Amino acid sequence: MREITDRQLPDMARGAAVLGTGGGGDPYVGRLLAQEAVRRHGPVTLVDVDEVPDDAVVVPTAFMGAPTVLVEKLPSGAEMTAALRAVEELIGRPATHTVSIEAGGLNSMIPITAAAELGLPLIDADGMGRAFPELQMLLPTLGGILASPMALADERGNTLGVRAVDNGWAERLARTATVEMGCSAGVSLYVLTGRQVKEHLVRGTMTLCERLGQAIREAADAHTDPVEAAAGVLGGRLVFTGKVTDVQRRTEGGFARGEALLDGLGADLGHGLGVSFQNENLVARRDGEVVVSVPDLICVLDTDSGTPVTTEGLRYGMRVSVLAAPCDERWRTPEGLALAGPAYFGYDHPYVPV
Repeated sequence: MREITDRQLPDMARGAAVLGTGGGGDPYVGRLLAQEAVRRHGPVTLVDVDEVPDDAVVVPTAFMGAPTVLVEKLPSGAEMTAALRAVEELIGRPATHTVSIEAGGLNSMIPITAAAELGLPLIDADGMGRAFPELQMLLPTLGGILASPMALADERGNTLGVRAVDNGWAERLARTATVEMGCSAGVSLYVLTGRQVKEHLVRGTMTLCERLGQAIREAADAHTDPVEAAAGVLGGRLVFTGKVTDVQRRTEGGFARGEALLDGLGADLGHGLGVSFQNENLVARRDGEVVVSVPDLICVLDTDSGTPVTTEGLRYGMRVSVLAAPCDERWRTPEGLALAGPAYFGYDHPYVPV
C-alpha cells in the first residue's frame, strides 16, 4: 500500500500511454484530470492485489469512445463518478475499491480521478495489460465474468444502465449509446470481487506505468536513448525507426480507424512500415510483411524524446520509433486469440508471438 500524489502522475501517464499502444486516450488530458482531483481531494491510496479482501466490491471506471473526439470534447471527470454511482444503484451495494480496465494515457488516469473524488482505494492492476478497442476484450471475459450491469454517463448529465446477455452485446449496446452521447462517455462495468481481481486481472500495472515513464524521462534527461530504455522495461524490441509520411484516419462506428505509413531512417533506410489501427495499433508491416500484431503491443514513440505517440497524435513528418512488446500470456491462448487476435479484427495472417 502506498499513496499516489500529483508528483508521480506525469511518469504514470507517460508510461500508461506507452502500454496503451496508441489508444487508451490522451495522456495529457488524463494527467490534468487526475492532478486536479488529487490536489482537491488529497492523495489516492494504491493497494496491491493481495491486499484486497476476497469479498471486496471492485467497480472499475473508464472512458469509452473515439480518441480523436476526446481530444476536442474534453471530459470533466464528473462522467466517471456518475457512471460508478449508477452501477452502485444497479447492484445495490457501495463500491469498496476501483481499478483500471485498461492501460492507456487517459484510461489509467480516470480511475485515479474517480478514486480521489469518491475516496476509494485504487488497485494496482488492470484488465488487459495494454489497451484494446472493444470493451469485451478484457481478461475477465475469458474467466466468464459479465461486463454488465454497467452504466454510461455523459457531460450533459445523462446516465444509462445496461444489462446485456453477454459481453459482446454489452459492447454493441454501449457503443451505440456512446455514439449518441457524442462519441465519448464515462463508463463503469465489470463489477468484481476481490477474489476475481486476484484471478483475472494483470497485477502491478500502475507501478509498471510509473517505472516505464520514469525510465523514459531519466534517459531523455541524461541524453541517452529513451526508446531503448522503454524497450528494456517492457522486455520488448525495436521494430522500426522512420519518418511518418502519411496518415489516413477516420472516425467510424465510434472508433478511430486508419493507417500510418513510415519511411525508414538510419538502419531502416530504404524500407517502409505500415501501422494499421482501430483506436489502438493492431498490425505493423515492414515492406508488406507482418512483423508484429495484436495481441502483442505495438508502441510508437518519438525517437528523440521517447514520448509515446497516440494514434490521434500521429502527424506527417514525425520521427518515430516503433517497439514490439509481449502481451500477457493469457492473450496467447486459443481463447485469448479468439477474443482479441488478428482474425477477430479481420486479418488473415497467423499470430507469431513477439
